[in-house]
Amino acid sequence: MCSWCWGFAPVAAALVEQAQAAGVPLHLVVGGLRTGSGAALEPTTRRYILEHWQAVTDATGQPFTREGALPEGFVYDTEPACRAIVTARSLAPDCAWTLLGLIQRAFYVEGRDVTLASVLVELAEQAGIPRIEFAGAFDRAEQHAATAADFTWVQDLGIAGFPTLLAERNGQLALLTNGYQPLSELSPLLGRWLERATCA
Repeated sequence: MCSWCWGFAPVAAALVEQAQAAGVPLHLVVGGLRTGSGAALEPTTRRYILEHWQAVTDATGQPFTREGALPEGFVYDTEPACRAIVTARSLAPDCAWTLLGLIQRAFYVEGRDVTLASVLVELAEQAGIPRIEFAGAFDRAEQHAATAADFTWVQDLGIAGFPTLLAERNGQLALLTNGYQPLSELSPLLGRWLERATCA
């Protein structure tokens, strides 16, 4: 539920493919962009967010549906969507990336409320995770704890902006990007890191 992450999705997909072709696995960590407020969006905040979405479209070309988006009373809480990714990661790691894309598309293009467990269960099933298995795991204490642990890890690293891509080798993290950058900038950067990784 980060608009720049949705804008970055095609770039991220290409970078993941580049890394996996070199044998480097992907690990998704959720950052907790907007969690726990419990308050409905104020009209001025809603206008600001929708203007921001237009800026992301202008920069990236990714589609957004603004008509009817963020309806009155909507609570912009990213925790449930983050917990859905964490749950998918624990049940079927290969489906987590697919679920991320489905949640983004559902929220930004289809205008669906991805703070609702029923919507997230449906999307998880579309991603290839059995509905009953996902629904049973989603509200368990360990998924809440694992999601909170992701948020803490991100905060402890001082990451305040998304998307952020890190590369890890021998326990050492390298920052590839903090914020949106085009593939033309990031693919060569990742390529150089992969070269050094194979030479090490």
